[in-house]
Amino acid sequence: MDSASMGLFCALLLLLTAGTKARHHHHHCFSQAELQAGEPPTRFLSRTMHWERYTSVQLVPHLEKLQQEEGQRRKRQLDGCPALQLQAALHSEPNERSLSPWRYRINADENRYPQKLAFAECLCRGCIDVKTGRETSSLNSVPMHQTMMVLRRKPCPHNPSPGTFTFELDYIKVPVGCTCVLPRSSG
Repeated sequence: MDSASMGLFCALLLLLTAGTKARHHHHHCFSQAELQAGEPPTRFLSRTMHWERYTSVQLVPHLEKLQQEEGQRRKRQLDGCPALQLQAALHSEPNERSLSPWRYRINADENRYPQKLAFAECLCRGCIDVKTGRETSSLNSVPMHQTMMVLRRKPCPHNPSPGTFTFELDYIKVPVGCTCVLPRSSG
């Protein structure tokens, strides 16, 4: 079977499966006591949900540590678009050396698993000009996204007792970095 036929076969199989699931959808409900330390039930942690391979998950402990250290010693925080300094850039992280620099912040959602993700935020509207080291508006900084599968915790629809939950798969776009693009024409 060639790749085009295989793609069509997979799409048809997905449609048939989705229709079947819609007719026989069953929500398993969990009590708060069954949920340990902010983690979903183990039955939802299949081999396909390797969250640890996502950079947005890997960065969270590092960002939390940095936040703790900043609380102890007030560190300079980048606000606005920084000027590029070639000497310092050689030993910096890629997000600081980029012509479209960004920083990370922790996005927390107690009804999502994983609950904490690192989201990239562009520091410039434009991009850094290599010759001047300053921001130029001839290019725009835009976030790059990675689609990530997450679990959403929702109130159990068929169980009237409060504090029971079910989980649904969801796909979200996580900003993972920034890049320079040509501006869209306003005309």
